[in-house]
This record gives sequence, structure tokens and C-alpha cells, in this order.
Amino acid sequence: MGTPQTAQAARYVAERLTPDFGFYLREARLLAQKQSPWQHIEVFDNALFGRVMRIDGCFMTSERDEFFYHEPMIHLPALAHPGPRSALIVGGGDGGAAEELLKYPTMERVVLAELDADVVQLAREWLGQIHKGALDDPRLELRLGDARTLIESGTERFDQIVLDLTDPFGPALDLYTVEFYQACRRTLHPGGVLSLHLGSPIHVPQTMARIAASLHAAFPIVRPYLQYVPLYGTLWCMAMASDSTDPTLLSSAEVDARIATRGLQDLQLYNGDTHHALLAQPNFVRDLLAQPAQPIYRGSTLDEAIDPDSLPAIAITAV
Repeated sequence: MGTPQTAQAARYVAERLTPDFGFYLREARLLAQKQSPWQHIEVFDNALFGRVMRIDGCFMTSERDEFFYHEPMIHLPALAHPGPRSALIVGGGDGGAAEELLKYPTMERVVLAELDADVVQLAREWLGQIHKGALDDPRLELRLGDARTLIESGTERFDQIVLDLTDPFGPALDLYTVEFYQACRRTLHPGGVLSLHLGSPIHVPQTMARIAASLHAAFPIVRPYLQYVPLYGTLWCMAMASDSTDPTLLSSAEVDARIATRGLQDLQLYNGDTHHALLAQPNFVRDLLAQPAQPIYRGSTLDEAIDPDSLPAIAITAV
């Protein structure tokens, strides 16, 4: 692990969303970096976002905008469920998803299955404003290793599964397949809920449509929903899937009542009105999801998936 830099010239770090578009952040101070067996991890300060975690050149989470991603990912499915008591997070080593799940007083057990121990270590040390101690909550069980084996070969069952994954390229692609989603369905209790991200309808529309088609091949109920995530620089699509639980059946008043009854506090984005706003789809998204799309089966490839290692370095000149 690197040590904080006491003085340095400003560095501009960029993420390429497509070969033709990306955006940058100004790195005020590099706090830590490490090359794990799996990926390159950085934590740095930014004047707008606070502490930021970046993995393999992709911005993952930040102190000041993490709720744009974590609250919809967790609470839309959790509030639609009659009352989740157990949850499995795949990925999510920064602890943000776990922190949201553990807001539920009835949540008895959260299993965090993270491939990379170094993500958890750096998050513990530098991202306390994101996980807020959730990584050391007694209800949380950390399991390091490949979650695919846990889900496809295990016998445990959960009320909620959260796939808080990196983008679908390389080994992560296997976690976006019909076969994996079918295994997730078997791992859920009846009425259980799955949530995940599908990517951006602006930058990777066909990939998003194929992930949605893969979910439809495994679950009878699939509800895509949208949220702008500042750190990702774009409109972001998530989805909830279930054998019987449907978030569209809840009124705004019922969502607010469940938030109060379940004792949820410190929500910065999610409420009864935003529940339905998340589920509302612009026409271009409706049209995209209405088009036939090929589900992703094991061994498939995704033309739009961008591996940062395959792209040339980006040079940004400070003015």
C-alpha cells in the first residue's frame, strides 16, 4: 500500500466511457495505491467528491456522491420485499452497499463476497465516510474469493442479493450471464430480490439491453430503473429482478410508510416519490429495451465492453 503524498503537482485522471468520450477528475492528493493480484486500486482526494476510489482506471465510488448509486441499488428492492432479513453482496468491497443494508434493524445477516481483499483493506483505512463502520458490523460476514462458486455450488439462501460488480469484461463477464442469474434465482428465498447495474443507456446501450435480456431469461419479473450518478458522468441503469416481488406495485405513500415502519434513517435520495421517478423510463430507453436483444450466455462476448488495459493512455494537460 502506498503512503499519502505530502506535496505534489496536481494530476488529472481520466476515465474513458467509450473510445470517443470520457471525463476527468483533478487529483488533489494521492492517499494510497496498490497493485493487488487482481487489479490496480487508488484512493485520492478531489475537491468536489472528497475521497475517491479508482480501480483499473475506472472511478468506483466517492464520499460525496456514493448515495446516488448505493441507495437506489439497495432500497428500491429492499422496500419492495416484505422484510429482508438476510442479504448477499457480490463485490461491494468499499462497504457502501453493506452500510445501506445494515440500516434495516431487521437485517440479521449480510454476507459480503469480495474477490479482492485489498479493496476491503483500503476501504477500511480510507473510506470510513462511505462504509461508516459497516465492514466491522457484527452482522456482516466477509468472505474473500470467487462468489460464483458460492452462488452456483452453495446451499445458502438469502432474501436479497446485490451484484455490486465491476464492468462486464474479463472474468467479471461470467457474472452477467443467464447461467449466473439462474443460479442467483435458486439462491434466493421465494419472493427474494436481486439488484444490479446494467451500465449506461447512453454509452453502452446494446450491452445494457443484452444484460436486461439475460435477466428476463432467468426471472419472470425484471424492472430496470435509472439514476444519474455524478462520479460516473452519465445516466446509469440498474435493475431489480424477482420471482414474484414487483416494485411497481407500491404507491409513493406505501414506500414512505415502509421507510418509517422499518426505521430507515439518513436517506439522502430515496423516498416514495423518487421510488417511482427511478422506475420511470424515457422514451429512448423504452425503445431500447423493447428491441430484441441476445441474452449473454457463458462464453459470449460483448462488443461494447471496454477493457481499460486495451486502450492507449490518455494525456490531459493542465491549463
